[in-house]
Amino acid sequence: MSKKYLVTGAAGFIASRVCRELLDDGHHVVGVDNLNDYYDIRLKKWRLSQFNRHENAENFCFQKLDIEQQDDLKSLFDGQGPFNAVLNLAGRAGVRYSMENPHVYLSTNTEGTLNLLECMRASKCNKLVLASTSSLYAGQTMPFAEDLAVNQPLSPYAASKKAAELMAYSYHKLYGIDVSVVRYFTVYGPAGRPDMSPYRFIKWIAEEETIQMFGDGSQSRDFTYVDDIARGSVAAIKEVGYEIINLGGGRNPVSLNAIIERLESLLGKKAYIVQKPFHIADLQETWADIDKAMNLLGWAPRVSLDEGLAKSVQWYLDNREFLRDIAV
Repeated sequence: MSKKYLVTGAAGFIASRVCRELLDDGHHVVGVDNLNDYYDIRLKKWRLSQFNRHENAENFCFQKLDIEQQDDLKSLFDGQGPFNAVLNLAGRAGVRYSMENPHVYLSTNTEGTLNLLECMRASKCNKLVLASTSSLYAGQTMPFAEDLAVNQPLSPYAASKKAAELMAYSYHKLYGIDVSVVRYFTVYGPAGRPDMSPYRFIKWIAEEETIQMFGDGSQSRDFTYVDDIARGSVAAIKEVGYEIINLGGGRNPVSLNAIIERLESLLGKKAYIVQKPFHIADLQETWADIDKAMNLLGWAPRVSLDEGLAKSVQWYLDNREFLRDIAV
């Protein structure tokens, strides 16, 4: 049965794939995004343009809208609702940038989530999927499980996401809103964010530019392919009460040096690396315990790291002329 979903941050890397996943399933999607210039807006517009080619393109409606603006959000719910669920993937991302401009992280990630919850309460929309982050697990024992106490965020970004989780919990308890918090682990893939290492490494190696490496490259991540993340986010629409669910690769962490080696092989070029000091707000390692996602959602990652990196490289090469001027 076709349903109607609101997806925020729809021009973003992950949210655009979530929209596509919902369209593939025959649902109607209202996508909103404020199209901010945190990174080159041309990449966001490219992602949006892909919906015009979808076989269910008529089921997708995009509106430029900022979830920080409560009146605009209320008008959206009044005009486009009712929604069967809200998938809130709008958010300011980036650990380092959150230290330079912390106020916008609070206003978007936390207050924006509150605005959505208020509109959901008023319109009796009772399901929220809230995108969160593995950055909350700083200082915890790996593999990271959802029941760990995550009360020591290392950045305003992580703190703002924790606050959003707590706000959603309070609305679950007060008003019965069903909440799935999905914590993402290092998402990569085609049309990725240009401030993240997989995209940067591909571009720098392909264009024979020097890689800017924070630390010695031994730091490792639980890399997760974007289509797997999108599937997990859609699976999280199911009724759960209030649950925090890790969506990660579930494999042993892979070092940045190992990623670079694989990309060198795929591109047939050598990387030139300059090391910079390791950033205080970065995690040395991430590794997701995904047992809950497997048991509760029936979800597991399908795309191997080698396959995912190959697809990412091919997308870059196919769009190389357009991407050459996209700053990283």
